[in-house]
Amino acid sequence: MSSRPDPSLATQFAALGDPTRLAIVDRLIADGPLPAGALQDVADISAPAISRHLKVLRQAGLVQQRVDAQRRIYAVDPEAIRAIGTWTITRQEFWQGSLDRLAVLLDPDKD
Repeated sequence: MSSRPDPSLATQFAALGDPTRLAIVDRLIADGPLPAGALQDVADISAPAISRHLKVLRQAGLVQQRVDAQRRIYAVDPEAIRAIGTWTITRQEFWQGSLDRLAVLLDPDKD
């Protein structure tokens, strides 16, 4: 494991830190590529606001955009999601140990 994570991970986590952007990515993962208009129901915001969120996600490398006639179709970049997953899995031992210690503190009678 390298001692320094890829700097793009920080940008990606920051982008996903917004609930609307996380909902957009979650929808794209679940439903596959979609036009921007199909994403408007992820939050009670305007179409221009959805476009701004999609721009942040594109700049972070989390989603890709392709043009289909007059529509823009958005899809999750599988490599970006894979990198986030790999980073998370490599830290699983740390998190599991932390959660185990927390469980002992919360319920000292449990072994």
